[in-house]
Amino acid sequence: MTDALTLVVRGGLVVDGTGGEPFEADVGIAGGRIAAVGKIPSRGTEEIDARGMLVTPGFVDPHTHYDAQVMWANHLSPSSSNGVTTALMGNCGVGFAPCKPDQRDMLVRLMEGVEDIPEPVLTEGLPWDWQSFPEYLDRLDARHFDMDIAAQVPHAALRVFVMGERGAAREPATEADRATMARLAAEGIRAGALGFSTSRTLNHKTVDGQPTPTLDAAEEELSTIARAIGETGMGWLQVISDFGDTIEPEFAMLRRLVALSGRPMTTTVLERDSKPAEWRRLLDLIAEANAAGQAMTGMVLTRPTGIMLGFEISQNPFVECPSWQQVAHLPFPARIAALRDPSLRARLLEETPGGPVMTNRLHRWDRIFPLGDPADYEPPADRSIGAEARRLGVDPAGLAYDRLLENDGRTILYRPLSNYADGTLETVRAMMAHPNTLIGLGDGGAHVSILCDASAMTYGLTHWTRDRASGRFPVEWMVRRLTRDNAWALGLRDRGVIAPGLKADLNVIDHGKLTLRAPHVVYDLPAGGRRLMQRADGYVATVLSGEIVSRDGVSTGRLPGRLVRGAQA
Repeated sequence: MTDALTLVVRGGLVVDGTGGEPFEADVGIAGGRIAAVGKIPSRGTEEIDARGMLVTPGFVDPHTHYDAQVMWANHLSPSSSNGVTTALMGNCGVGFAPCKPDQRDMLVRLMEGVEDIPEPVLTEGLPWDWQSFPEYLDRLDARHFDMDIAAQVPHAALRVFVMGERGAAREPATEADRATMARLAAEGIRAGALGFSTSRTLNHKTVDGQPTPTLDAAEEELSTIARAIGETGMGWLQVISDFGDTIEPEFAMLRRLVALSGRPMTTTVLERDSKPAEWRRLLDLIAEANAAGQAMTGMVLTRPTGIMLGFEISQNPFVECPSWQQVAHLPFPARIAALRDPSLRARLLEETPGGPVMTNRLHRWDRIFPLGDPADYEPPADRSIGAEARRLGVDPAGLAYDRLLENDGRTILYRPLSNYADGTLETVRAMMAHPNTLIGLGDGGAHVSILCDASAMTYGLTHWTRDRASGRFPVEWMVRRLTRDNAWALGLRDRGVIAPGLKADLNVIDHGKLTLRAPHVVYDLPAGGRRLMQRADGYVATVLSGEIVSRDGVSTGRLPGRLVRGAQA
């Protein structure tokens, strides 16, 4: 089997995804599959010298939003440049299929509001040569990428497709509406979707400020859909919920959906400042469900969920001030030139940023930090803008303004919003260590001008296995969490482990040099739209289906990535 190897990864420290001890070995690849692991005497058509490097399975990201980007891009960065070789999109109930021609604007407004993707980008970038969900998958099937992608049936698109304006306005679904949604959801699963997703959070709104169509969908609607998905015997259910004032009633409903469908469910788990103990109760309830035989997991992030603040991106401490409108429309160089004017600075510092929500988000100076380069996602309290301003005896707003003008106006400040109530990541550590959680929530493809959490998987390997002063995890544990655990949860048993016969998706990593740089802005979206990118040093090579798709962080131009249809044996 090793006579016609197309690639040999030579002499690396194999961290095989099972959680077992790393071992030195060659990895031989043929026909897009791993052919052998061990001492391989024969040469490959190509070789990678991995001596002194980690060799891991490719990362599997179960929570992305590349539903639009896959239609105009072949390189699905920033995920693919952070070691991800398989990504699941269509999360949080939002997407672009199914969709009738007269409903396109509704879905664009929803995606613009929920996922911070500007309308001109979507209008120019989406070909809209589909209506049904299976047609959308067929369209994806014809495209090639630098990583594999998989899809879910999004509840909001489904509801609008069936109910039109009534669905967008969150009117109750009729019996006929429910039956049609259930039939189409099952049709999407049978066509190859890996799951069905829905959102029940007030944080998800259209660009006009209206709640997502699925916010308060009745249990009867969800039950009808869940039953139909259960009849397919495939797919999972993905949910994000606010859980109301008390968590138990909503969670009990979710458990009923799992019991009715017989399918696994995952739900987002975050530590919210307003309810800092809720996440523990949620994970306790998830554990109780599993003990009762109902497969449920919590989806967690390796760091805080937060936003970037800067003069080149969507948010900054002054974006809600009236005088900001004088410069918001200017090209970036002209905007920075205007912001250096002392009179404009004085006006912006005198004005208030808006209502209490925006004041808390943008002017809570003890919770706003320099991000730095390399990026620091667990900054101590004494590095905050508020703490530095007190040391210097200056106004924190003025200090933030001056910091943002540094580096030619490209400096970024960091505002953690959840998972950081106590100013450390001990909460995150407990979430990741829980036996019923998955690591994801990177949101690649979304929030493109406000955050760049697609790099959170790289952060798992830097901060949590090497850099943190205490509470680190073994490398082999973290690799298993980023690879096999996620792959198998999605039903993708053909990847996530380095073993003969499995899919040849690999990362070759210089663990000692693996470093997350500061995010930076690029203008490569349709209509010249901007987005944040984040480079990671230390990825020696990423291999997808046996082909090297990047070397030292630079694309090779190869695009073996395809749509994954359904579970894989």
